[in-house]
Amino acid sequence: MKEALETLREEALGRLDHCISEPEIDHLRVEYLGRKGKLTFLLRGLREIPPEERPQVGDQLNRLRSFLEEQIEIRQKELKTRAKERILREERVDITLPGSRWEQGRMHPITLVMDEIVDVFLGMGFEIARGPDIEDDYHNFEALNMPKDHPARDMQDTFFVSQDRLLRTHTSPVQVRVMESRKPPLQIIAPGAVYRHDDDSTHSPMFHQVEGFMVDHHIAFTDLKGVLTHFLRHIFREETGVRFRPSFFPFTEPSAEIDIQCLLCGGKGLTVDQQNCRVCKGSGWLEILGAGMIDPQVFRFVGYDPERFSGFAFGMGVERIAMLKFGIDDIRLFFQNDMRFLRQFT
Repeated sequence: MKEALETLREEALGRLDHCISEPEIDHLRVEYLGRKGKLTFLLRGLREIPPEERPQVGDQLNRLRSFLEEQIEIRQKELKTRAKERILREERVDITLPGSRWEQGRMHPITLVMDEIVDVFLGMGFEIARGPDIEDDYHNFEALNMPKDHPARDMQDTFFVSQDRLLRTHTSPVQVRVMESRKPPLQIIAPGAVYRHDDDSTHSPMFHQVEGFMVDHHIAFTDLKGVLTHFLRHIFREETGVRFRPSFFPFTEPSAEIDIQCLLCGGKGLTVDQQNCRVCKGSGWLEILGAGMIDPQVFRFVGYDPERFSGFAFGMGVERIAMLKFGIDDIRLFFQNDMRFLRQFT
């Protein structure tokens, strides 16, 4: 037995010296010290040894097991040390090389334009109000002078959540909610996302609007014209021409569509080669937003006396303004998350 133990010891050490990876060491450990290993086989053979020799042989077997476990652990540490030294030698960082720079993030173009719009109105004394994206029929339609059978409802393809709940089709419900909870004077803008069942190069199922309104004693259409003219000339160019055209909205009377002179042809309607301007289609003007004096019926819904108070309201699409400012002809580019497109805006 003593000779067998010595042979096993020399064999295991020789094999261990040739191990060059941890998987090889693990394999060797199982081969010699595992449940079916060579040393375990010798331990099971103790029953065949005379009883008086068993304690001595058992002690030798246990010491050999401890010795092999110790040698295996030493070999594992040596391999880990060599691997670490190799990594430090072959994969070291040259600190004289320029570092990898993190790319700086950018604001989304819609956010940039929204912030610019809000800043202009904050500078004129307006304050920001917000409302829920999921509205009830009353605030989205009825309180804005659009009863259930009103044909103006057909102008807005609505996403209904339930019979009485819907994704708001404009930010005008915020106007109603603010007037229900507060008394004049009011100067409010309500920026936010709105939703309509529409999708093509100039329309999106989700887009952004800025609703604004002012209510007080003796508010007139001239106040509306002054506020919007100042806003448009700040957003575009100081010399930008602005015109107001009669229109219809159920919650304002009188109502108007507001146009600006074409940014490409300067209002001429023609390009330098005397062709119709591709942006304004030769008209020289671009529709930019809608506005009007708040209808007295809307005041009655919120408990205001239309004989005492008057006011105006306006609404604009943020994507529409962004497309004109940046010369973009497809609204879907804003929502496709193409980094090549988004990186252009600062």
